[in-house]
This record gives sequence, structure tokens and C-alpha cells, in this order.
Amino acid sequence: MANQGTYIIQRTGLRRILIALHVNDKEIEALLSMLEKNHRHINAAAFVSQLEKMGIEREQISNVLRRIGFDDITIADVFEMVDVQKISAETGRVYNINIDFS
Repeated sequence: MANQGTYIIQRTGLRRILIALHVNDKEIEALLSMLEKNHRHINAAAFVSQLEKMGIEREQISNVLRRIGFDDITIADVFEMVDVQKISAETGRVYNINIDFS
């Protein structure tokens, strides 16, 4: 897993990026409102899930994350977390099985 950290983007910067991606004002306001309710913090996987719900493609989401400061390894890890969450929601549970060979 890549290094965990905090990435910062200004509200106006995020708004500009979303407008450039043709996200409508209602969806932008909903996302910004959600961020305000969460004390201006969001988990990266939850952020990506919200962007996907807005109809933004993963390639564009990758570009958004790069502009915020994510490296490609971290972006891949975030997408993997999102996929695991989707599978978990669909099947109920994801089991983590470790096998040690000696």
C-alpha cells in the first residue's frame, strides 16, 4: 500500500476542476456541502465514489487526483479500495484469507 497522507485542494480549485469536467452546479454544491458536513475532509475512496456517481470516468478522476497531488501508485490503490467496497456491497462480505507457505 502506498504512503497515506493528507492532500489539500481549495474549494474554488475543486469547483473549477468539476466545472471543466462538465459537472452540473447541483452536483458540485452537493459534494461541497457533504465536505462541509464532514469538516472539509473525505476519505479518498469515498471521494472517488462520489465522482463516479457524478458520471466522471476513471481516467478523468485520475487526472483530478494527480492535480491534488496523488501519485500513480496511490491512485491505483484508491481505485482498488473503491472496487473492493463495490464488491463488498454487492456480495455482502469480502473475506481476506492469508496462506503462509513454509
